[in-house]
Amino acid sequence: MTNIFSRRAILGSVAIILAATTTSFAAATDYEFQLVQSEVPHGPEVTVTVRLIDKRTAKPVPDAVIFSTRMDMAPEGMEAMTTPVEALPVTEAGIYAFKTNLSMEGGWRFKLAAKVQGETETVQGEMVLQAQP
Repeated sequence: MTNIFSRRAILGSVAIILAATTTSFAAATDYEFQLVQSEVPHGPEVTVTVRLIDKRTAKPVPDAVIFSTRMDMAPEGMEAMTTPVEALPVTEAGIYAFKTNLSMEGGWRFKLAAKVQGETETVQGEMVLQAQP
C-alpha cells in the first residue's frame, strides 16, 4: 500500500510541475492598439477610435483602463505640437473613442498606455493617423 501511495504522490507532483511549466502567461506585447480609421477629417471636434485586441486570440479586450494619451505631429517633424485628448464613453467592448482637436492637416501620432485586467505590465501603443481636409 505504501508503494501505491508513493506512486500517486509522485505522479501528482509531476502533473503539478508540468501544469505550472506549460501555463502561458500574457505579456504586454500580446496586446495591440489598432486605429479603427487611419484617415480622419481635421478640425476642432474630431473623434479618433481605436480597438485593443489580444493578438493571441484576435479578440477585443474590454475594460482596459487607459491612463495616458498623447497626440502630436511627430510624423510631420513637429513632435512639440500636441493637442489635448479626451476619452469618450465606451459603447462597445474593446473599442475606445477619444475627442481631440486636429488643427492641421497631415500626420498625427497617437500614443496610449493602458492597464489590462489580470496583467501586471502596461500595454502601450503608438499609431499614426492622417488628418484630411
